[in-house]
Formats: sequence, C-alpha cells, structure tokens
Amino acid sequence: MPEENNKEELRPTKMRGVAFPKAKYGVILAVIIIIVVNLIYYKETIFSFFK
Repeated sequence: MPEENNKEELRPTKMRGVAFPKAKYGVILAVIIIIVVNLIYYKETIFSFFK
C-alpha cells in the first residue's frame, strides 16, 4: 500500500493541468537573460575595446 501512495501525483490539484517546461530550457533561458543584462549594463565598456 505505501508504494502505491508514492506513485501518486505530488503536485497540488490546481497545478496538475499546468505544463512545466523542462529544466534545461530554464537553465538556457537564465544564461541568455544574464548575458543580455550584462551586455546592456556594460555596453560602454565592451564597445570601448573595439575603438
């Protein structure tokens, strides 16, 4: 009996219909956001290397 209870869905009932993206897509998205924010923040420093 305890083994059957562990196989049940552990998410709350209201969240069972929500499709969550895979974790690797979240990591890729986080890296892209970090790169874009750093490009915006350090734009002047980066462009000064090309002058």
